[in-house]
Amino acid sequence: MRRVPWRHVWLLLLRTDGLIRCKNRRASAFSSSGRPPVQFVDMEPSDGAEKGRAEMDARSPCETRLSDSPPMDRNPSPPPCQEQESDIEGDSVGETLYSKHWIFTTLTCLIQTVTEHEAGDTGDQVELSEEKEDKLCKIWDMAMDKDVAGFLEEFKASDILLGAIAKSRCPRLTEICVGILGNMACFPETCLSISQKVDLSVVILLLLGDSDPPTLLETSRLLLTCLAQTNVAPLWLERIRQQKSVCPNLCFIMCSSTNVDLLVKVGELVHKLFDLDEELMKNWITAHPSDTESDSHLYVAPSLLEAAKQLRLESPEGLEVYLHALQLLTTVDEGVQDLVERAGTAEETWALLCELVCEDLCQPDDPPLILQEQKGLLVPALAVLSTLSACQDHEYNCTDRNLPLVGTLLRVLRYLRDCQPSELEAQDKDGSGNGLNEEEDVQLSALRETATEFLASMLINLTKVSVSELLKMGYLGEQTCLVAAGSLLPQHSTEVQHIVGLLSEAESGLADMMREKFPVLRP
Repeated sequence: MRRVPWRHVWLLLLRTDGLIRCKNRRASAFSSSGRPPVQFVDMEPSDGAEKGRAEMDARSPCETRLSDSPPMDRNPSPPPCQEQESDIEGDSVGETLYSKHWIFTTLTCLIQTVTEHEAGDTGDQVELSEEKEDKLCKIWDMAMDKDVAGFLEEFKASDILLGAIAKSRCPRLTEICVGILGNMACFPETCLSISQKVDLSVVILLLLGDSDPPTLLETSRLLLTCLAQTNVAPLWLERIRQQKSVCPNLCFIMCSSTNVDLLVKVGELVHKLFDLDEELMKNWITAHPSDTESDSHLYVAPSLLEAAKQLRLESPEGLEVYLHALQLLTTVDEGVQDLVERAGTAEETWALLCELVCEDLCQPDDPPLILQEQKGLLVPALAVLSTLSACQDHEYNCTDRNLPLVGTLLRVLRYLRDCQPSELEAQDKDGSGNGLNEEEDVQLSALRETATEFLASMLINLTKVSVSELLKMGYLGEQTCLVAAGSLLPQHSTEVQHIVGLLSEAESGLADMMREKFPVLRP
């Protein structure tokens, strides 16, 4: 390799330095003008640039710049005018704010829904959409308004609902339709209009054979509402007498259902029917099954008893309804005969009511005022027991086997006396138990009468051994004997004389005290 002399290297460096300085001066000249040198570079657009361009292309018209908008040469126009007040008033139902148009639309939707369900190929149940259910439930609530109920009937809504019920394959839809009718029937005018529709009444009564508890509940409520109005009750009673399926369907519900609300409502319906039409009750009691139904036929008394068992711990109010229905059965000979002669029914009824009275109600540690709360249960229970006790030659109602029941009756009379000290004062003056406060509660009066009559019928059958047991069990004491004698005299002097005679042998001190207190008992 040939060496380059240092002199040549130095000259080369000088030339290069001059060239660099010259370039720097040209760059400074461009900078002094305030404009950077323009460089043209060939390159592909970046992803960010493409994204920005896409965002510009996708911008909505309302996002355009002000410079793109046409100039404003006047004030903006007001928004479109809303409905005039007169239009709103014309669309309102009566004095409410409910819209007629909305009701029309919803009922039209109901018709379309039923048509769609009917057009389905399968016969399976279908579901109701949440939106449609919400709209129909609003009409259900609105029908509680008198103006809305009248408008619905004027619009022939009951016919639309009838068609929907008859063709529906959706239990929820059927329930809502019956519920709307039930609310409409709360008003006399609409109830009369609904009740006059024979086809509707037939369909409603047939619904008692439905398997859907909510539908059965609303059907029972509708029937109760109609039966509560005197101007239409005869129409429904006649149709119920003609419709033979009503009794077995109601009995089936009472025997098989565990739905508390449904059992209570059906019990109210049965009690109302028995209370309004004694002949209907007799016909149901004495109804005989056909040869094909003999094994599956359900009788009224056992059905009522089964429902009462179900409600004993679940619903005191419902239990009271069924006890009153059983009491109504015992007011006719056919009912008593049905209870006594049907195998096992009387024994089961006696056992249930004795347990209820002796174990659940009017206990020794309860205050006397508990009778105000329990009188609705005690009156029918004691009335049925009293009727059954009059049927002789049955082991279940033997007095010696029911001493706790005697003790409960004595306690009921004592609690009644403690609730009304004014009556005790009246009795002390004349020596009788006839004093009765005119303002006394009607049910308490019925309880007093029922307990007194029942106790008298049991005391006459007591023996010396039974009296000794009552003394040992603490059921007979000085205060109890005084209250019992005061309640029974003078109507039941024979029974009181009988018990005093037994006490003379078992507890002579009590017998002497009673003779001293009540001169009528002295020999």
